[in-house]
Amino acid sequence: MDLGVLALQGDFAEHAHALRRLGHNPVEVRLPRDLEGLAGLIIPGGESTTIGKLAVKYGLMQPLRVFAQTRPIWGTCAGAIFLSQDARRPQPLLGLMDITVARNAFGRQVDSFETDLDVPALAEVEAKTARGNGQPGPRPFHGIFIRAPLIERAGPGVEVLARLPGPGGGQGPIVAARQGRLLATAFHPELAADDRFHRLFVSLARGEV
Repeated sequence: MDLGVLALQGDFAEHAHALRRLGHNPVEVRLPRDLEGLAGLIIPGGESTTIGKLAVKYGLMQPLRVFAQTRPIWGTCAGAIFLSQDARRPQPLLGLMDITVARNAFGRQVDSFETDLDVPALAEVEAKTARGNGQPGPRPFHGIFIRAPLIERAGPGVEVLARLPGPGGGQGPIVAARQGRLLATAFHPELAADDRFHRLFVSLARGEV
């Protein structure tokens, strides 16, 4: 399939490499015409305000909203902010997902961190790749958080896919969510040695999940 990666700013090249490893053709999207013929689109991490301003400048805001009516979009880190309805500050947003996202929720670059996440939605992907560990449920996904946001609120139509571990083994903040064909992750799966989130996105593009 031809799968787009919004290439206005951020780490779009890493997503393109991940899609290529899975045997798909990554298409860099910078103008509305670049969306033609794509089965889905990834909005990468970077700086959400810059991505939004460039999307306005190049006339992409409404074409992206129309695109999302029939095809999946996945936003990672800054891309998740750009997909959201509310980032608690004035900036261009697509307003597609019924989520509120807090920018830089964990602090500065030096406060970036990595942690394993429980993501039950990856169970089907795990089964298809036959790379399970022989235990019930999927392997933990190693989340890489770089100046990461978090999802403060998820609306009634939003499925929570992952949370950070909370104190005493409880549930922490939301860091991954799905609303129909839309996917948002506060972390960077493209930087992990694990392709299951990209495989999940491919399954969305194929209409399999």
